[in-house]
Amino acid sequence: MMIRNVLIDEQWKRIEPLLSGKPSDCGVTGRNNRLFLEAVLWVCRTGAPWRDLPEALGSWHTVYTL
Repeated sequence: MMIRNVLIDEQWKRIEPLLSGKPSDCGVTGRNNRLFLEAVLWVCRTGAPWRDLPEALGSWHTVYTL
């Protein structure tokens, strides 16, 4: 299943520096902050429960607990 991104590249470039877990932060970094944010936006947009998150957006449990 192909997932349509909500964020366009220009929007992502503006948001990316504001998120924690980026490579410039000390300690653990996010594996894929954009994918995480896309998953959160998908749940918000669809109103679906976390368990229905498409596999293309990652493990529902991992996204939910971050």
